[in-house]
Amino acid sequence: DDDDDDDDDDDEDVDGPDPLCWNVQPDAKDNHVIAKRAGIRPGALSVQTISEKIKMCSDFQSNNSCKDETFAVTAVFNQTVPIHREAYSSFILQFLVLVFVLGGLSVLRGDALRLVLGPLKRMLKIIARYANDPLADNDARKKAGLHHDDNSRDFETMRGQKADELGNYETEQLITAISKITDLLRKCWGVAGADIISSNLARGEGASLTNVVNPCIPGKNVYALFGFAAISGFDKHLRALGGEVMILINDVASVLHTEVYRWGFEDSGQCNKNLGSSFLMVYRIGDVKEVKEKLRKATNVVFSATDSQSDARSSFRESSTRRRKKYGLANVPQMGGAKLAASKLRRRLGRLVSANVVTLSLASLPGINAFTDRALIGMLKSFASMCRDRKLLAWKNDFRLGAGVGAFFVDMIFGMDAGWAVEGAVGSDYKIDATYLSPHVNMASRMMSACKQYGVTILLSQAVEELLSSAARSKLRHLDTVTVKGSTLKQRIFTYDARRLGVDYFLFDRTDEQADLDSDRYNSNIFNSDQDLISMRQHVSDKFYDLFAKGRDQYLEGNWPASIKTLSAAIDEMVQYSLDEGYYKYELEEIRSRIMDRGGLESEDEVLRSDLGDHPSQALINYMEREGGVAPRGWMGYRPLSSK
Repeated sequence: DDDDDDDDDDDEDVDGPDPLCWNVQPDAKDNHVIAKRAGIRPGALSVQTISEKIKMCSDFQSNNSCKDETFAVTAVFNQTVPIHREAYSSFILQFLVLVFVLGGLSVLRGDALRLVLGPLKRMLKIIARYANDPLADNDARKKAGLHHDDNSRDFETMRGQKADELGNYETEQLITAISKITDLLRKCWGVAGADIISSNLARGEGASLTNVVNPCIPGKNVYALFGFAAISGFDKHLRALGGEVMILINDVASVLHTEVYRWGFEDSGQCNKNLGSSFLMVYRIGDVKEVKEKLRKATNVVFSATDSQSDARSSFRESSTRRRKKYGLANVPQMGGAKLAASKLRRRLGRLVSANVVTLSLASLPGINAFTDRALIGMLKSFASMCRDRKLLAWKNDFRLGAGVGAFFVDMIFGMDAGWAVEGAVGSDYKIDATYLSPHVNMASRMMSACKQYGVTILLSQAVEELLSSAARSKLRHLDTVTVKGSTLKQRIFTYDARRLGVDYFLFDRTDEQADLDSDRYNSNIFNSDQDLISMRQHVSDKFYDLFAKGRDQYLEGNWPASIKTLSAAIDEMVQYSLDEGYYKYELEEIRSRIMDRGGLESEDEVLRSDLGDHPSQALINYMEREGGVAPRGWMGYRPLSSK
């Protein structure tokens, strides 16, 4: 017993579970018992059994019989540490796989964004911008981030190519193609085609872009200033230059479009189309709805102040009436009716605002004077810039045009009118043109053509003159009162005296930045301060102006004999004044040389009057002399211009 107690004490001192022995192969229940006693998880046990059959013979049996006995050894292993190591390794492996998968997806997402999604998004932005504003230029798109953004720089970095190359990736090529197509649409269709572009590119709420292009949409009534510009003697240039005449036209268009766009109020100046040697320029005021809204706002602003003043005067009259009654002066008449007159004028302007497109007056629009001044300046600046543009001056040395003596120069004529037009597309599904249909467009063309009859650079209709500021109108000259072919409207026509001879326009050359700054700083005093505008009419003196006005009035009144004498004196005054001031120093030498080459067939005075005299005065004299020098019976003070 004592020994047994000692054994028990020894067993209690041993750490870990008591050993477990069995004489048969353990089952699952035994594994759980072992795991429980060992303090480990049952799944961490690994059982290995080795068995062998041995033939056993007994010496104690009489018959010495033998039989086979199976002996087995079973070992139970604790696999906790290997399992922990394997689980840790599996976790690390799965984590690394996750990291690599996420990294790969991030790389793929970046490539997809850079190569597919980003370019597609930019394509949609380009289309959406042109749908909202078809006239947006490249600078506007760059500011909006639609031309060269981060994705574009990524492309350039990846492929290491120059910015002006087409691009190696299909999506980049698509963006380039879409940008070029939209630019071509804007340049080809201009303002008149803006609605066509918008209607076919815009997508309404819940709608999708249509597959079929519908260019033939209804037009809209708009108000605008219309200007025509043409190259004089174009038929001769065409025969001389052949295919190279396109280069000449493009050189002219480059100068003309730049100045028209620069001086147009808030980018309103646009070139609509080129008709061979002539260009149609449009200064768009707005559609009928916009113009009527501007008139309504202007009316409200004006009469809100009038009502306030009328209320103040009414209050004063009430207090004055009480005082007058107090002193017995109630029957004495007093001034009044201002508020009633303002109300009547308000109703009159209200009827004007609601008038139809033909009768609506543009002169009452706020800011129309500055708008028209800038349009006129754009035409005059185009003339001045063409006189000093190096590309155009280089054509003087072309033997086909100047016979090798530098006698050629690009001569331009301009015409302007103001009014309404229908803006839209004309054509069919096969071919369309975005244009303006209106008698005012035709009138601008007639004004341009009439420049050749009067020998002037620019002609303005009476509608344009009425919209100019007082400073601009003071520089215009009323030439004649006429009706043009295709119209019965009697109107006065005006010119801004502009000459190339005797003026060195290079002295007043400005950089593009300076010219843009001049445009931004416009005020009506520019007609008295700008060197181009002053110099081009330096040959007009006050004395000549008075003589011409007198002769013109005599002509319109029907006193033609006196008018011929007065206008002839005006021509002599212009020639003499220009020579005295020394404006034609170099031109005078050329004229005298030409007279000598012709063998003195013409006198110097005749050539000077022809080249340096006032051409409108001579045109009126020629007309009166063709009619016999006496006003016809029934003369109404105007004449028709028969030629276009």
